[in-house]
Amino acid sequence: MKATIYHNPACGTSRNTLALIRHAGIEPEVIEYLQQPPTKDRLTDLIHRAGLSVREAIRQKGTPFLELGLDNEALTDDALLDAMLATPVLINRPLVETDLGVRLARPSEAVLDILPPLPSPFQKEDGETVLDIRTPSANS
Repeated sequence: MKATIYHNPACGTSRNTLALIRHAGIEPEVIEYLQQPPTKDRLTDLIHRAGLSVREAIRQKGTPFLELGLDNEALTDDALLDAMLATPVLINRPLVETDLGVRLARPSEAVLDILPPLPSPFQKEDGETVLDIRTPSANS
């Protein structure tokens, strides 16, 4: 299975998600989106396929969200996307794409919906255990 993760190595959720993908037996394409942001069309596609609105895909915590006035409800999706691409830290992470779909992996376990079943329990950085109790047919 192919997988791509839009990753920030400074983010614990992103690191846990990357480790979960690898634990599932997949070596993903890792795109450090702060250095290599997606194109506007690609970001729009990922957000849409993840079932999110553009506003849901914007990261507020630890970003210049308020300083840039992005809380203004009158802003269009196009203006919000432009802001996200101009300041990639505004892109909520990690976004993961596999053959089974796209997810914003917040929490990291959200990625399980688009991965094959885990071969064994997984422990996050903080020691929390993730058990994947799905059957192989759950992704069909």
